Formats: sequence, C-alpha cells, structure tokens
Amino acid sequence: MTIEECYSVLGLKVGATLEEVKASYRLLARQYHPDVNPGDGRSHDRFIQLNQAYHRLLEVAQPAAQVRQPSTATPTPVTAPETTVKTRVTRKEPEFRNNPRLTDLEQLLKQRGYLQLQEFLKAQRFPRAVALVDALAQRLPQDPEVRQWHAIAYQRWGRHAIAAGDLDKARIYLKKALRIDPHNRSLWMEVERDFRRLEQIF
Repeated sequence: MTIEECYSVLGLKVGATLEEVKASYRLLARQYHPDVNPGDGRSHDRFIQLNQAYHRLLEVAQPAAQVRQPSTATPTPVTAPETTVKTRVTRKEPEFRNNPRLTDLEQLLKQRGYLQLQEFLKAQRFPRAVALVDALAQRLPQDPEVRQWHAIAYQRWGRHAIAAGDLDKARIYLKKALRIDPHNRSLWMEVERDFRRLEQIF
C-alpha cells in the first residue's frame, strides 16, 4: 500500500497526525477484530489491512505538536484567512478527531458516520449525506465536529444546487448551513462566496 492508501484505509486525510492515526486505528480495530466477527473472512482481511496500514503510518505520521507548531509561529498575512477557509470547508474530506467526552460506542458511531459521509460527499449524494448528519447530530448533539459536518453537508449541497441552476434550493441550504454552525467564521466566508455567485447568476 502507498502512504495515501494507508491513510484511506484508516479513514483519514493524508497528513493526519500520529494521535489521529492511533485513535482511528483503535476504533476500526475494535470493529473488525476477529474475536468480534468470528468466521467472517472479510472482517479478518480488513483487520489485517488495518494493521498493515497502521504500522506503516507509525513510521511517517507526526505528533500534533510538530504538525501544528509552524502554522502558529508564522505571521498571518492579509490573504491567510482566505486560504484557511478553503482548507477547512472545501476539502474533500471533513475533519475527524477523537472526542474524549464520548463513550466507546459513540466514538464508533461517529467513526462510521465519518467514513460514510466521506463516501456520500465524494459521490455527490447530498440528500444521503444530509440525512446521515441529521441523524448523527441528534445522537451526538454536543460534538462540535458533527455540528461542523452537518453545516458542511448543507453548504456543499447548496453549492451543488448553484451549479445545477436550482437557485431557490441553494439559498435554503446555504442559510441552513449558517443556522447550524453560526459561529464558524470560515463557513460564513465560504457561504458568502456562494451567495456572491448566486447574485452573479441571478
């Protein structure tokens, strides 16, 4: 497996931190462990694949302190917020982090939801993505990442509606994204761009 494939096997974006690699591996290893799935060949193969990916990433993944330290030390130019917004909101995969306040069962639910959400967004199956995060938000209402995923799903659906020429729906979904995560400044800036596109088309 390539490094990119190893991250994908663990449901992570390339460059995820060592802590994120370990947390994702623990959750998925519990799910696919042979003791939990006796006689299931596919789960056994998946477990082997997880172990191979995990041990390879242990050699390359960096601790969070090393990954994030340069960004805090670098002065922020005027254009830095624009760049940050694109990274957080328009990335191919929503960000996943372990939440120590959740139980193991809730962590597993969140991990599975994260993996499913990635697939739905990649396939542009926005109604399914929104239905998934609606349900996750009801089960994990205090998790800030789930709230962010919820808003991102609506914002992506709104952006897709703009491209499809369905401007009324686009407005509805973009406004819903802002109501779900009103304190997310980067989301506000992305949605503002989308509304500017709407005005140009209209």
